[in-house]
Amino acid sequence: MKPSPASALVALLLAAPLAAQSPDAKAEVIPVTEAIPDDPEIQKVIAPLAEEIRASFGQPLVQAPQGVFRGRRGEENLLGYWVSDVMRQAAQPLVGAPVRFAITNGGGLRANLRPGQLKVGDIFELMPFENELVVIELTGAEVIQVVKEGLLRRGGEPCSGVKVKVEGTPQQATLIVTWEDGTPIDPTAVVKVATTDYLYGGGDSIPTLKKGRKPFTTGVTLRQMLLDQCAALGKAGKDLLPPAPGRYIVPVPILEAIRDKTFKL
Repeated sequence: MKPSPASALVALLLAAPLAAQSPDAKAEVIPVTEAIPDDPEIQKVIAPLAEEIRASFGQPLVQAPQGVFRGRRGEENLLGYWVSDVMRQAAQPLVGAPVRFAITNGGGLRANLRPGQLKVGDIFELMPFENELVVIELTGAEVIQVVKEGLLRRGGEPCSGVKVKVEGTPQQATLIVTWEDGTPIDPTAVVKVATTDYLYGGGDSIPTLKKGRKPFTTGVTLRQMLLDQCAALGKAGKDLLPPAPGRYIVPVPILEAIRDKTFKL
């Protein structure tokens, strides 16, 4: 898969300083201020790429007549659902096997997709990071634990492939996690799980993801994956519509207790 211009630019910026160092060079902390002049040789290489990126931001991708939103005040994160759905869908042909579950982190989604024509720049605003898609193996019991950790962390991280329901009160609650079709999750079964290199590396306090076995780093950034999905929809003449709600059913008092860090499960 051809890398995006932005990915190439980031790789260049990271590699250039290293290439200039000798084996005996010592690290030095230099504050980045306006007093540091631009390197003309690096600017010669960066300028065409930067111009290409800026020009591509206005490229139309797909219509989103309803928009797709992260949700607020206890609303479900439909934008996160969409991202995790695309992750799961994109991962399956890359590993040549069904991917039963996908999870991302809501904090990494930095902008809503507003109603109307979506452009390349909108996806860059949504996903400004270079996070990559990773596929790991977990048991069913570990999938449930991942969901639990995401629930306690932020009221439920965006998932694909499961339905989550919390019953009871903040003082006495029960967590029910099933596959998306309502069938029980076999705690001993081993399934493939799509996530990000950030979460697999321990980001956002979902430690069970670090237990993932047989990790496969796809080399595909989430941003490029979303760009490809939007472009495919647009080319097919289809709209981008938000996924249906209902993946997380959590009573408001429990959500409030999670926010107040007074909820235990």
